[in-house]
Amino acid sequence: MDLELVSYTLCPYVQRVVITLQHRQVPFRMTFIDLDDPPEWFLEDSPFGKVPILKVDGTTVLFESAVINEFVDEVAPGPRMLPDAPLARAVNRAWTALGSSCLGDHGDLQSAKDTRAFKRARESLIDKLERLEAAFGAGPYFNGASLALVDTAFAPLFMRLAILQAIEPIFDSAELPKTAAWSRVLLGLPLVRDSVVPEFRDLYLADLRKRRGYLASRLAP
Repeated sequence: MDLELVSYTLCPYVQRVVITLQHRQVPFRMTFIDLDDPPEWFLEDSPFGKVPILKVDGTTVLFESAVINEFVDEVAPGPRMLPDAPLARAVNRAWTALGSSCLGDHGDLQSAKDTRAFKRARESLIDKLERLEAAFGAGPYFNGASLALVDTAFAPLFMRLAILQAIEPIFDSAELPKTAAWSRVLLGLPLVRDSVVPEFRDLYLADLRKRRGYLASRLAP
């Protein structure tokens, strides 16, 4: 099976899929595009005009990171990253959806033009992280000892928040100790660190500057 993952360097949803592919040891190749000037074939293949899309054997196109991740998990040999029990699977899918909503808040943090907008986005994110904190178990991963798809859903968020924390505090680790510990575990994994391009941090900061928002004003000249 030939898998081509179409990507944009800063997309957290692409990163989710890369982590899953690497963890499940599924061979794939990556094609990067410029979302500001996407090629015509991409607009034809992607119903929403968004990445990621996964081309399977050059013909079938999958879109939406959660759908792609479940496909990868189903076709790869070895232990699954979704629980076997239907209720546990549903719980994981629900929290994966919350992870997507958290990434929406992260996008609002990036785009906030002033302190008020930034605080509003941060409050929305913290509210969700507090709910996550209350639901999180003993760790180290969401389901316990094994990496799951819900972990891959949150790892890109934690990577970006770790960069932002050095610019403007987002949340207090002492108030969300389980979430903070989970973040440290995920960001310590080589497969998470290697799921982005080597220059990711520089590109991320350059993107913040380009947005000319509140966070850009907090960056050193």
